[in-house]
Amino acid sequence: MQAASSDPDQPIDARALSRLKWRCRRGLLENDLFIARFFERYEASLTRGQAQALETLMDLSDNDLMDLLLRRKEPEPELAGAGVAPVLQMLRDRT
Repeated sequence: MQAASSDPDQPIDARALSRLKWRCRRGLLENDLFIARFFERYEASLTRGQAQALETLMDLSDNDLMDLLLRRKEPEPELAGAGVAPVLQMLRDRT
């Protein structure tokens, strides 16, 4: 049986959220605007799985991330398979 702390559906704690926000700082203002809006909407309900998917997206270059956010391209299958697609949709959501 897995420990509850590794459950991807568990909310992240305040310390993990703070580290994640720091990790998400980008070199392009446009990326930062998408990310800031994401945290404004979802930080209170962000799960560990979503945080891990966001970390995966942060491993991309600024230009590759911007292409995904602006729908210039879609994530490669191995990236999408890492739970990134739902989080990417959350980042893209303008409503």
